[in-house]
Amino acid sequence: MDLQLLAALVLGIGAIVLIVLRTRLDAFVALLIAALLTGFVAGAPVTDILGSITDGFGSTMGAIGIVIGLGVGVGKILEVSGAADALARAFVRALGKDREPWAMAGTGALVSIPVFCDSGYVIMNPLARSIARRKRAGYVTLALALGCGMTLTHHLVPPTPGPLGVAGILGADVGGMILTGLIFSVVLLPIVVLYAKWMGPRLEEHVLPNVKAEVYGSATSRSTVVTGGSAGDGGSVAGDETEEAGEPQRKRMSAWLASLPLLVPLLLIVANTVAEAVDRSAKGVLSGDDYTPSGVVAVLSFVGSPVVALLIGLVLAVYVLLPRVTTRNQVADWLSQAASSAGLIILITGAGGAFGQVLRDTGVGDALAETIASWSLPGVLVPFLIATLVRLAQGSGTVAMITAASVTAPLVAGLGVSPLAAAVACCAGSMVFSYFNDSYFWVVTRFTGLDGAAAIRGWSGITTAVWLGSLPLVLLAGAVL
Repeated sequence: MDLQLLAALVLGIGAIVLIVLRTRLDAFVALLIAALLTGFVAGAPVTDILGSITDGFGSTMGAIGIVIGLGVGVGKILEVSGAADALARAFVRALGKDREPWAMAGTGALVSIPVFCDSGYVIMNPLARSIARRKRAGYVTLALALGCGMTLTHHLVPPTPGPLGVAGILGADVGGMILTGLIFSVVLLPIVVLYAKWMGPRLEEHVLPNVKAEVYGSATSRSTVVTGGSAGDGGSVAGDETEEAGEPQRKRMSAWLASLPLLVPLLLIVANTVAEAVDRSAKGVLSGDDYTPSGVVAVLSFVGSPVVALLIGLVLAVYVLLPRVTTRNQVADWLSQAASSAGLIILITGAGGAFGQVLRDTGVGDALAETIASWSLPGVLVPFLIATLVRLAQGSGTVAMITAASVTAPLVAGLGVSPLAAAVACCAGSMVFSYFNDSYFWVVTRFTGLDGAAAIRGWSGITTAVWLGSLPLVLLAGAVL
């Protein structure tokens, strides 16, 4: 590989890590600076660099910006309406006694598809505490299972913003991402539960005294926790009967009703993907060829597009989950909170697209692809390892997967992997070893009452376990997708 192009790539990625770790600037600015630096070092004209940045940002936002905005809107309504809590309780009832870790992991995985895992954990943690209080044991096991269940779908399943951004940058089919991410999550869920059941009892004695008193106090005591959460909510209150100021009085709703705004969009998107694949096969049209759907497939192509499907989900959430007395202003306020929480992620995703476009246009991507193609390393491991290294360096799973997708986008053809396989590799690689530089680390360990080495053994350990478990799945995805 040409040394000038190699230096451009190394300095670009290094700039992202250094700026995020050592300055007051965020990942959005870091990615833009990296794009400029990469272009300059690669020797591209200034006007061409700026053109690549604006083209990459615009094309990425056109593909995914609306979808992220709608997705976080659905998640916010699930959060404030009590639907997320209803789903959690349904899981516990369905799985029965002595299967609570499975219920917590499954609940976390389902709730975290539309709800940011930071906020979702705060909402669901009181249920884990309530179960542990009744059993007089097992809180760490339940807390770890809940938190890592959320990690799986937060990293793997759209419409979570990170995987959506990766799909937009790499041009992967969103329906295929949903199916593949769900399969990965189901396969990895036993690792979450087994690790939690193995490590949880060993860490119970290390739970901080104040948290232990809150969890295992008298059955009538209440623990109220208010936190800011990264999703931009105003804080959540733990307790079945206590309501956050400004929220509607929550009546206990059925799990079926609570799941509608989530399941309907997912089913529509997946149905569109499956119907198109069957129709293409029947007509003998390859995925890269011109294709025009007809009949029922055309209808599914419209309603199953991510924009329309999530728009339907948002309408269902507002009119099915919220009480009739909820005012228009209150709904607008919640959706505004959701939009503000998604704003930075949308910008980061767009900046990632800009960085990827600079890599393409300067020839850095082609040169890197040629170099990697000469190695014996399976192509699908390249985005996986890039995401892993960036996650370890700066902590954010979303930034790690977006950076990996940006670097990988120009390489996909040369690596011999599909956009879908590359996308899931980016997402899986970003799950590794959550520790002090990850905000979610502090959410989980603070609520669980773990500190120091106990926090590393519990939370960093379980996230690394699912990362290792995902490796053979990534290799399989590279071979079959």
